[in-house]
Amino acid sequence: MVLALPASALAQVRVLISGGFRAAYQELLPQFESTTGITVTTAAGASQGDGPNTIGAQLRRGVPADVVIMSREGLAELFKDGRIATGSDIDLARVSLGVGVRAGTPRPNIGTVDAFKQTVLHAKSIGIQSTSAIYLKTMVFPRLGIVDAMAGKLSNAGAANVAKGEAEMVILPLSEILPVPGVDLVGTIPPEIQFDQVFAAAVVKGAKDPDAAKRLIAFLASEKATPAVEKTGMKRTQLR
Repeated sequence: MVLALPASALAQVRVLISGGFRAAYQELLPQFESTTGITVTTAAGASQGDGPNTIGAQLRRGVPADVVIMSREGLAELFKDGRIATGSDIDLARVSLGVGVRAGTPRPNIGTVDAFKQTVLHAKSIGIQSTSAIYLKTMVFPRLGIVDAMAGKLSNAGAANVAKGEAEMVILPLSEILPVPGVDLVGTIPPEIQFDQVFAAAVVKGAKDPDAAKRLIAFLASEKATPAVEKTGMKRTQLR
């Protein structure tokens, strides 16, 4: 009976994914599995950072994966480490940074660079993560002259933590704010300090079933997946 099954029915793909594309991916995955017969298992990790559960850290300690879905900045590090199959990477979507607060609480003013600066200075706790955190810490906060003032209020909290009242606000990709219940999107940060991240997928070198891995990536990049992707605040246009 096993020999009689089509090859796709036996195929399995192991995915490591970061937060930016996760909401769209979770909506699209059942359709992919039902139409292809390919089984997908998923584990999460940050695109970048020093923690033990970043995608790179998991791969280095031998966590099995066939596909990674993450920020371009994090993927570049994996290319340097020789962990990605050459020519397998495809851009999936671009997304801007936004500010989220607990639903029903006052929405702070972030309409100008100075207003954004005053808002973060007066906030008691702010969640920032992964590639966004690196950008804010190394580019935005130094430019605004508030590195020391921010140090005691930053954490790795996500939008779900804001919904629970565990953090006052988050500065994250829109796709990590909009899908989370209990969180209101205040808006995008000012264009002068905006950071549009590209999230991409690629096949991990040594993937057990690279053809099935490529089919998953092609599906996520296809037009039929676009409505689910753009619903989370991501854009397909102007990709690298």
